[in-house]
Amino acid sequence: MSSQYYEGVGRRKESTARVRLMSGNGKFTVNDRPVEECFPRTGDMEAILGPLSATEQDRATYDITVSVRGGGVSGQTDSVQLGLARALVKLNPENTALLRKGGFLTRDPRVKERKKPGLKRARKAPTYTKR
Repeated sequence: MSSQYYEGVGRRKESTARVRLMSGNGKFTVNDRPVEECFPRTGDMEAILGPLSATEQDRATYDITVSVRGGGVSGQTDSVQLGLARALVKLNPENTALLRKGGFLTRDPRVKERKKPGLKRARKAPTYTKR
């Protein structure tokens, strides 16, 4: 196993992903499990591997190890995608323009809004009754 790796951290909503990219034979694990087991939804794999296809790199040339914590499936998918894009930039800084153009290096800042006092949720007010 190669000791040289490139790491990128991606965040989205409540989830955080640490992605390690090293030369290998295409092994992709998430939390010590195969990636297909962690992200079975249709389209998740295409989204996660988007940065690799944007830079026209073959998945089979790298071993990718991901440690992802918190959040739900959508947040974890997006955090892994961002972490992979950041790792590719560390691998080769020339990838920055391609990944930026594809929107893979922009962190999505949207998070859950806090509940306000006097309201039921962040914005839902109690039903108004005149009498």
